[in-house]
Amino acid sequence: MGMMRPPRVHFPHPRVPRISGLTLGRMIPNMVTLLALCAGMTAIRFAIDGKFQTAVLAIIVAGVLDGLDGRIARLLKSTSPLGAQLDSLSDFICFGVAPGIMVYLWTLERFGSVGWVIAVFYAMCCGLRLARFNTQLNAELPSYAQHFFTGVPAPGGAGLAMVPLFFSFAFGDALVRSPAVSAVWLSIVAALMVSRIPTFSMKRLRVPHDYALPILLAVVVVGAFLLTAPWPTLAVVGLIYVASIPLTWHQFNQMRRKAEAAAAEGGAVTAPPEQHAAAEHH
Repeated sequence: MGMMRPPRVHFPHPRVPRISGLTLGRMIPNMVTLLALCAGMTAIRFAIDGKFQTAVLAIIVAGVLDGLDGRIARLLKSTSPLGAQLDSLSDFICFGVAPGIMVYLWTLERFGSVGWVIAVFYAMCCGLRLARFNTQLNAELPSYAQHFFTGVPAPGGAGLAMVPLFFSFAFGDALVRSPAVSAVWLSIVAALMVSRIPTFSMKRLRVPHDYALPILLAVVVVGAFLLTAPWPTLAVVGLIYVASIPLTWHQFNQMRRKAEAAAAEGGAVTAPPEQHAAAEHH
């Protein structure tokens, strides 16, 4: 009879603790948003110093960064509630507070308290527009409404608010650097942001193959004008955008009537027609 071996004792291997936290890649979209916020705040400083052209450029930079942060987040699959809230805060500062203060310092200051009230009214309308958008993010929309925003989006509102400055930089102060003109214009832009007027969204636009080359050539031409004559080009682009709003409204109503007619014949519209909004960036 052989000797019995003692039983083996198995000791569990120590588990290496995971390093918790976010990767740098997941933080990039929030970094871009913070850079946009810095650009908006810096625009206010330039406006206080009277450097209005530089202030306008800072807001344009904020708009470009605002358009990038959401796309980077979706590309890196790093969307988060923190990023969404930070983006809304950045949009309010960059496209609501900064343009309002800039236009006030540029010309509305001569209206005293009335000018300040108009600047505050514009900023508050921008905030309400962003809050309304956030409440509609998960709303179910009919297919025709997915190509439209509800009202002018916040970046577009900031661009329209600066149209008088574009004209002033391009053609002089004689006609547009008037507190009355700025007061009326800024009030109209503020009302457009909180209105329910549909405006076109390019995020879901699909370009037919036959139109791809002409559109690329048009982008090249516009880019060349922006580099050589930025202020007149931006002024014209702003006027074209304003002129497109009635056409967009007409197109939206046509698409809604067709959808309602189709629904009456054999289906139901997926959401009430008044809930027309599209995903934005801010």
